[in-house]
Amino acid sequence: MKKVNVGIVGIGNMGSAHAKNIFEGKVEGLELQAVCDLAAGKLGWAEEHLPGVTRYRDYHEMFATEALEAVIIAVPHPLHPVVAKDAFAAGFHVLTEKPAGIDVASVREMNEAAEKSGKVFCIMYNQRTNPLFARLREMVAEGVLGEIKRMSWTVTNWYRTQHYYDSGDWRATWSGEGGGVMMNQCPHNLDIWQWILGVPSSVRAFCRCGRYHQIDVEDDVTLYATYPNGATATFITSTGEYPGTNRLEVCGTLGKVVVENKTLKWYRLSKDEREICATETKNTSREPVEYSEITQENKEKAHLGILRNFANAILHGEKLISPGSEGIYGVSMINAAYLSDWTGRAVSLPLSAEDEALYGKLLKEKQDAEQNSEDTRKKECVQEFQTARQTGAYEERWDVRW
Repeated sequence: MKKVNVGIVGIGNMGSAHAKNIFEGKVEGLELQAVCDLAAGKLGWAEEHLPGVTRYRDYHEMFATEALEAVIIAVPHPLHPVVAKDAFAAGFHVLTEKPAGIDVASVREMNEAAEKSGKVFCIMYNQRTNPLFARLREMVAEGVLGEIKRMSWTVTNWYRTQHYYDSGDWRATWSGEGGGVMMNQCPHNLDIWQWILGVPSSVRAFCRCGRYHQIDVEDDVTLYATYPNGATATFITSTGEYPGTNRLEVCGTLGKVVVENKTLKWYRLSKDEREICATETKNTSREPVEYSEITQENKEKAHLGILRNFANAILHGEKLISPGSEGIYGVSMINAAYLSDWTGRAVSLPLSAEDEALYGKLLKEKQDAEQNSEDTRKKECVQEFQTARQTGAYEERWDVRW
């Protein structure tokens, strides 16, 4: 069987897991050829756990030297578009970790480079492999919920400790991550939101920075969004609530769906609610509601599913589950949310040229202020964790957790 020679740029938490699973033959169609990282300790881990795989400190050298066909990118968020554009220019297929980047402008440039290259471009939205989310998406597309009225998603089970935030100097920073819970944990949820319902037309956001942790970015968020047809959406997330909640509800004129605790609950009307409202002669309705549910029996295919799909797209033309070009949607929602919080107004989507420029300006101000500060405590903690971040395994915190 033909295999695609792949190199991985960045072998920290995520990259080491991709590397180990590909190396051990768990992804049919991919062959691990080389890895790259700036940290000597991480390359030492690769020497021990990935014998025979070539190691580099400079990805440009790896691109120029190795007979690669594809590249997996698992570096800090702002560098995703930078490395991806270089990989496309070198003629490689690309799979990037989420988010696609930290600003719409750089992600757009990456998408343009991908389209120009003609190569397969994928993003690691592993939660798209969850069968309950996929079924809800089908239901909305089929129209069985009628016209959508409202979405409400509370996803507060992204709990993180101070230990987590102290484990990397790039974590929970405007320079390293480009934000907090929305830019790190919630790209998955924001993608599922827009994957099911589409990108909203406006967002009003309330982001609280350092509410539960010693960080400068947000760890508590409430979003209110609107759609052209009048539908609304609320989204609440936090890394400071334990135990947390993961409950998604979508309501339409023909009923509603609730996804929670590995179960999709469908409440179906036989008559459109708008018709009931207009014709019912009583103060309320006793219209019967048909109930059914789907329980998730098996774990989603997750990261391995996306990696296998990436390989099959290259080798056999299989349709991508998570095309890389779609990463811009979640980034645009995050940018709009931050800009809304910073300016105290609702922000329209897609972002206008003026709002894109304003976002870039305000983000740079935050990055500059951060770089001029001294966080001795965090630097000491980071030193402690430098050699303890390569697990070579997919952690449960990266999956859909109910």
